[in-house]
Amino acid sequence: MAAFSFVTAFSNGGAPSALLQFVPIVLIFAIFYFVLLAPMRRRQKALQQTIEELKRGDRVVTTGGFYGEVVGIESRDLMLKLADNVKVRVAKSAVAGLESEEQG
Repeated sequence: MAAFSFVTAFSNGGAPSALLQFVPIVLIFAIFYFVLLAPMRRRQKALQQTIEELKRGDRVVTTGGFYGEVVGIESRDLMLKLADNVKVRVAKSAVAGLESEEQG
C-alpha cells in the first residue's frame, strides 16, 4: 500500500478528501487569529492592567472623550476632576487610557 499523498488524493478525478478541504479553513482562522485577535487581547490586557494601577493624580481620558485627573478611587468607580469645582464619578471600565505626555 502506498502512503497517502496529494497526488493520490486527486488521481481518481473525484473530490479531495474531507481532511484536505478543511486545510484552507484552518489556515484562514490561524491568519485571522494572529492578525486580529492576538493583538486585540494584548491591548485589552494592557488597558486592564493600566486601570488596575491607577492612582490619585493620574490624568486619564474616558471613552466619552472626557479628560480628567483621578482624585478618588473606589472598587468599581473613579472620581475625576474635569475642571475647577467639577468632579464626576465614572466607572473604571469607562477609562480608555492614560492621557499621553505629549498632549500636556
